[in-house]
Amino acid sequence: MPADKWNDQTARAILRAMLDAAIAAADPAPRLAACLPPRPQGRVVVVGAGKAAAAMAAAVEAAWGAIDGVVVVPHGYTVPTRHITVLEASHPVPDARSEAAARAILAAVEGLKPDDLVLALISGGGSALMALPAPGLTLVDKQAVTRALLASGATIHEMNCVRKHLSAIKGGRLAAAAYPARVVTIAISDVPGDDPEVIASGPTVPDPTTFAEARAILDRYRLAVPPSVAAHLDRAEDETPKPGDPRLASAEFRFLATPFASLEAAAGVGRNHGLTPLILGDAIEGEAAVVGTAMAGIARSVREHGTPATAPCVLLSGGETTVTLKGSSGRGGRNTTFLLGLALSLAGCEGIWAIAADSDGKDGNLDAAGAVVGPDTLARARALGLDPRAMLAANDAGTFFERLGDLVVTGPTLTNVNDIRAIVIA
Repeated sequence: MPADKWNDQTARAILRAMLDAAIAAADPAPRLAACLPPRPQGRVVVVGAGKAAAAMAAAVEAAWGAIDGVVVVPHGYTVPTRHITVLEASHPVPDARSEAAARAILAAVEGLKPDDLVLALISGGGSALMALPAPGLTLVDKQAVTRALLASGATIHEMNCVRKHLSAIKGGRLAAAAYPARVVTIAISDVPGDDPEVIASGPTVPDPTTFAEARAILDRYRLAVPPSVAAHLDRAEDETPKPGDPRLASAEFRFLATPFASLEAAAGVGRNHGLTPLILGDAIEGEAAVVGTAMAGIARSVREHGTPATAPCVLLSGGETTVTLKGSSGRGGRNTTFLLGLALSLAGCEGIWAIAADSDGKDGNLDAAGAVVGPDTLARARALGLDPRAMLAANDAGTFFERLGDLVVTGPTLTNVNDIRAIVIA
């Protein structure tokens, strides 16, 4: 598209089309049947946890008919199933329903035989939704640690290392409980690097991390935890199943959708609109506002120097940034925080627009997936009397974009391949 044809309305429409394509690329319904193994002679039991678990369960039923099982999803992510039970629980902090769901899932895989098959449907959010405290710990203990980790700026790899060592179901323990049945995991990745042992804290795969690593993470972030948690980690009893554990020897892991595939789908939309796509990576981490500042620098380089790409182009990225909370009253999440950091660094630079959204449809504590920024974002904000730097410092980026009318609302998408970010330079 010629540079003189670009305007705010056009840029926003193309950005939203790229986001929609990225989300559609992770839709379980048209893809799951191709991931299924041959149907066994014995029983089939479906279990699962995560934001896509109900949609995945419905797709299994569409392919294989009447099958027993139980999956757990956050509120609003339920879809109709005929036989598989769909439970709801809390996310991102577990609640009593999370514990009940974990017990129901473990009960579903008890007493199976070698010719039986467990289909484990795993996606982002499963760590909180399927939360069974290790012996000697309580749900209150796990809730306290989860809240502390969420506020600390810890990465998802670090958070899930700790979670696994406080759990009776994560870190390979679900697959161990299903032994000697065959376990096939079908997963939608929401983690940088698509590491199976991190997705939903790896309930069906061996866990290479240790109690010592979990303790080191709490120390690194100087997190105060309940005495029972500290004592449990110090005792380091009953390690998670490790690589080579015979109970997990026949377990298989298959990807249904990944962040990179979604970025490629967004790139295709950009290309169709005359934009040269440049995928910067699907595993970008770090403080959200700092990543926004870095991305602004790359966008400026394109605009001013024609490198690392020439305009018109779109810079695409994914991953999971973090937000270190400094207050408790702000609204927003890592995507709105990223965008406000980006906008402040761009300082109204002409010809640059951006979208950032969580592919599950919810950014932090907002009922929105993310937001959009453009060259006039800061000017419009200041005309409304908003102080963008103060709101960023107060973890209130969500309110900032809500006041501007620039939030992106998708509703629950029934999938999750992490964050989708696109920056258009005309």
